[in-house]
Amino acid sequence: MAKYSEEFKEKIVQKMMPPNAQSIAQIHRDTGVSEAALYNWRNQSKNEGRAVPADPSNPENWSAQDKLAVVIETASLNEQALSEYCRKKGLYVEQINRWKEQALGGYDAPGRLSADERKELKQAKKQKRQIEKELKRKEKALAETAALLVLSKKCNAIWGEAEED
Repeated sequence: MAKYSEEFKEKIVQKMMPPNAQSIAQIHRDTGVSEAALYNWRNQSKNEGRAVPADPSNPENWSAQDKLAVVIETASLNEQALSEYCRKKGLYVEQINRWKEQALGGYDAPGRLSADERKELKQAKKQKRQIEKELKRKEKALAETAALLVLSKKCNAIWGEAEED
């Protein structure tokens, strides 16, 4: 197993990042470094908090973790530094701002349901299914009754009213 210097690893990880991001398969063909090692280096960089996306060609398809890493990385940058960062990474300031809003919006999302709420929701769903089942049954009965009424009127029109004694 070959031992690579930290500088070499850093250069390779930089090749995986936008704007000139290359696929791991391409880097493997160019350098001869195993794909497993490349994936490990990318994951180590991710774990260090740097955004190294799996799909560098389309930032909108990045994982939420990668987007959040970019938001955190850029949080302390001024407008000029942010623009420079975006040029280096192949991103747009608007994208980062939207990702920031989405991250902050996550805190506004309702929390998980409590056990009582889940039980109540389950009962409500069960009751809804029963009501829908009963409604279908009644609709069928009503349709059958309407069909019988139409048939009886047609029979009366053809053969006349039945005489009762």
